[in-house]
Amino acid sequence: MNMDVSAIFQIAGIGIIIGMIHTVLKQMGKEDMAQWVTLIGFVVVLFMVIRLLNDLFQEIKTIFLFQ
Repeated sequence: MNMDVSAIFQIAGIGIIIGMIHTVLKQMGKEDMAQWVTLIGFVVVLFMVIRLLNDLFQEIKTIFLFQ
């Protein structure tokens, strides 16, 4: 099975960028905007993970011929 490592790097990159933005906004005193940025980043990563899980389940279905 081919493992797509680029998805892991994308998720890690999004996490690093969101963490930096969160820190900058918090230092500026905009805690509410920092929380929103973190929440939006979490939702984006969640959709990416859901898409990857969907691909995994489709692959499992084709392997075991459950179609």
